[in-house]
Amino acid sequence: MKYIYQIKNNIPMPRKNILKNFWVHLNNPSEEEIKSVSASLNIEAKEIRKTLDRSETPHMELEKNYLLLIIKIPYVILNKDKKKYRALPMAIFILNNGILTITTTHHPIITDLKKGRIHGLRFLQRRSFPIFLINKTIEYYIRFLNEIQDDILSKEKTLIKSTSNKDLEHMLTLQKSLLYFTTALQGNRSVLEKMENNCNLTSDEQDLLIDVQIEIKQAIEMANTYREILENTMDTYSSIISNNLNDIMKFLTSITLVISIPTMISSFLGMNLSLGDFGTNPFSFILIVSLSFLIAILLVILLKKKNLL
Repeated sequence: MKYIYQIKNNIPMPRKNILKNFWVHLNNPSEEEIKSVSASLNIEAKEIRKTLDRSETPHMELEKNYLLLIIKIPYVILNKDKKKYRALPMAIFILNNGILTITTTHHPIITDLKKGRIHGLRFLQRRSFPIFLINKTIEYYIRFLNEIQDDILSKEKTLIKSTSNKDLEHMLTLQKSLLYFTTALQGNRSVLEKMENNCNLTSDEQDLLIDVQIEIKQAIEMANTYREILENTMDTYSSIISNNLNDIMKFLTSITLVISIPTMISSFLGMNLSLGDFGTNPFSFILIVSLSFLIAILLVILLKKKNLL
């Protein structure tokens, strides 16, 4: 989809054609839309197609007629009432008379731009535009990180009662999401560093960039902390599962040993052998059963003392 706006009084006004002080947004554009924007803005179509690669990493390119910034923005993907979190690229072309943004799928941050929900952002101050945008993405990262933390705490309570493969699989999904977030945030931070070193920013823009760098550093630390907590939790539950399995195997082995005593005695006495007067004694069966159970009970007491049962 292609959306065209003209900026008036810092408010995006929908337009059919690209005018001065424009903002054009492409959301998973068709080939026809790519060629149309390419011709209108004098940007090679292959450069626009390249930004649609979901594996594109954050970086900055300074060309003759535009500045290109690729940043990563966080997404929530719902699949059968399950959430997984990913970071997908967003391209920002800063041109002389406007801005072009490109995403592979819709994100609420575009709605925030349309409705002026990004505090302090000025479309016409194009050098600071991506800095404000990155700052807004950090808010979404932190929101999703808090959701992940709540999910971890909820799953911890469930895993204490019973451990299932389904719950462990979900924990692994969260672990992967945190890794994606950490990598994306570090990439966005590198983009800010390149802007600081290669763009002629004003003192106000420099101050804003420093503030955003602090925010992004805190978000990275938060993601790393949650990932360490999750890794430690997974290691703990792995140890618990292994310990429980050892306890079960120990119990089953001890039970097998206890049961084998009466079985062994009855097997010996069940052979075709002469037992003399004991074999004709009417109480011999009771004596054999009693002896078997007595030995089994003594064995149980011994195993209990050795903490093997």
